[in-house]
Amino acid sequence: MVNPANLTVINCHRASARPYTDQGSEPLARLLLRAEGAASSNIEGLRAPVAAVATAELDAGAASDSAVWVADNLAVVTDALDAARSGGALTERELHRWHTRLMRHGGLDADLVGAFRTLQGWIGGRGPHDAAYVPPPPDLVPDLMGDLIAFTGRTDIDPVTQAAVAHAQFETIHPYADGNGRLGRLLVLWLLARRAAVAVPPPVSVLVARDPGGYLAGLYWFRTGELARWVSWFAGVVEASAGAAIEWAGELEALLADWRGRSGDLRSDAAARAVLELLPAHPVLSAGLVVERVGVSDTAARVALEALVARGVLEPYAAAASGPGRPRRWWVAGELVDLVGGWAG
Repeated sequence: MVNPANLTVINCHRASARPYTDQGSEPLARLLLRAEGAASSNIEGLRAPVAAVATAELDAGAASDSAVWVADNLAVVTDALDAARSGGALTERELHRWHTRLMRHGGLDADLVGAFRTLQGWIGGRGPHDAAYVPPPPDLVPDLMGDLIAFTGRTDIDPVTQAAVAHAQFETIHPYADGNGRLGRLLVLWLLARRAAVAVPPPVSVLVARDPGGYLAGLYWFRTGELARWVSWFAGVVEASAGAAIEWAGELEALLADWRGRSGDLRSDAAARAVLELLPAHPVLSAGLVVERVGVSDTAARVALEALVARGVLEPYAAAASGPGRPRRWWVAGELVDLVGGWAG
């Protein structure tokens, strides 16, 4: 009998190996991370347009609080995946570092940022007496997390089962005062990147967000000892995420091909062509970013941006003012942010 978790790893590798663009997997990887970060934040009620989040990554003062929080989530996802690819083991210090980055704009009391909770919490209801779930007392959290961290270092379990168990146990412990859902889903990506060695972990949060009832039921199964049911549901979500990544790769390829077709009249050495290739990683741009990444003058950067506006690739974007003085001008690849927004739901 084929282990569904092992089959899911095979399909993750198929998604990861797809030649997303002629530039390699990096353009799609970055967009999948955007979809993952947005969906993971959406599950927690933190919603912001993709364009606003992309702006917040460049200038936190030019975006709303919710966009900045989602951008922080995306930054932590990127950081964690870099750590996973380095092959290092998970540590309590690393988790605290991720939590600190995640919550830097979250309004949490300073003594609860980058530290395990010190108070009893609960989920749902007005208190522990009528809560949907009450996690372990805070004095048990350090030992429980030590056990969980040790579990993430094992190599005798298939990666998907390990990710399923680690995630559910993290959510069951609920070690932090806030941010547990996002960090728990981050742990899934970290484990899949580290153990399954996939270049682009599938955007699991996107599929979880589409089936919140199934997800909550799965956590209940885990907590009541029905491990096989939870792992089977989780493996199905990871596999569906890998399939979605392949489908989205095709959509991105089609859009990039269309853009290149519209820009076919540009000289091969035109700065606008270089800007075109920046867009998957930076769907919102300023002239300053083009100057930095393309290596042209400010005037040439603005000419390039306007050339892409004329061809329908870019459009002016009104971001929030980032402070006193003349506001910065922004441009957005509207079709691309709509595409990613559709992925993230």
